[in-house]
Amino acid sequence: MTHSLLLLPGDGIGPEVTAQVERVVAALDAGISITKHDFGGASIDAHGVPLTEAALDAALKADAVLMGAVGGPQWAAQPYGNRPEAGLLKLRKEMNVFANLRPAVCFPALADASSLKRELVEGLDILFVRELVGGVYFGEPRGIETLPSGERRGVNTQVYTTSEIRRVAEVAFELALKRTGKVCSTEKSNVMESGLLWREEVQKLRDEHYPQITLTHMLADNCAMQLVKNPKQFCVIVTDNLFGDLLSDEAAQLTGSLGMLPSAAIGARSTDGKLRGLYEPIHGSAPDIAGQNLANPSAAILSLAMALRYSFDQHDLADRVENAVSQTLSDGIRTTDIWMQGCTKVGTTDMGKAIITRL
Repeated sequence: MTHSLLLLPGDGIGPEVTAQVERVVAALDAGISITKHDFGGASIDAHGVPLTEAALDAALKADAVLMGAVGGPQWAAQPYGNRPEAGLLKLRKEMNVFANLRPAVCFPALADASSLKRELVEGLDILFVRELVGGVYFGEPRGIETLPSGERRGVNTQVYTTSEIRRVAEVAFELALKRTGKVCSTEKSNVMESGLLWREEVQKLRDEHYPQITLTHMLADNCAMQLVKNPKQFCVIVTDNLFGDLLSDEAAQLTGSLGMLPSAAIGARSTDGKLRGLYEPIHGSAPDIAGQNLANPSAAILSLAMALRYSFDQHDLADRVENAVSQTLSDGIRTTDIWMQGCTKVGTTDMGKAIITRL
């Protein structure tokens, strides 16, 4: 079977890390066809917009989309609606990928690279399920206005519906069934009505359809504290768009490096049974090291593994890629961001080569 993968290299280090993804795809020889489009700031420079209609059409037709990164200081003066990040938000919305899967996994070889003590992070394996296309990032009304007094006021609206909450909670419960069966739902129900609705609807879905799931509820500020106090208490954390953005980044740093962590954004299965998704490393465009062969391609390659697992249903290949990355780290091959004394320091290209060798 041939699968189609759309690559959106984007900005900064994005083209460098996605180039290594292309090399891994070729090495796997798994019948995956690749197409590429400009995206983000690169698309603004070439076409005037961060996401062209041609790129969006290709994304909606592909079995999976893998992007590098978007953004950079050279596009900071663009209006909000035409910034690189606006293209990403539009892509998520149009693909209707409402559930963001963010693993926070500490590879054994990197336990000492974490900002926390080894005993707190060794064996860490948390999966965040973040609602991705609702909440305060998309709520209306929004904007900046000038009041009659002359003061300016910025407005963003936090809003959720029952269906939006239940569909992302269902994803969390289904994934938890394949793990330990534990889900922690996180919100601010003590001060936000949307948080109270979130708690009530998640609990109701569990009671109606997932009695085997052990569900707990935790306020988002407490969750932030617990992630640095006792992170291994968590298995699956389901939360809204805003808190998911903050908490998953916090957890990412526990693992040693943002350069190691992939993510997936998925929606409901289509009528043809396919689970199309948008996959991306979480590290951002890192313009300060772009073009210098310094970036760690591991997160992008692990994002490919997530695409293999969820969209292509090729779990054996996903395991091979993940094991190859883990073995590379255990063998002491490291990029600058995760290098430690006694290890071999390599650049982006040679890290990709090392991982491919271990496939």
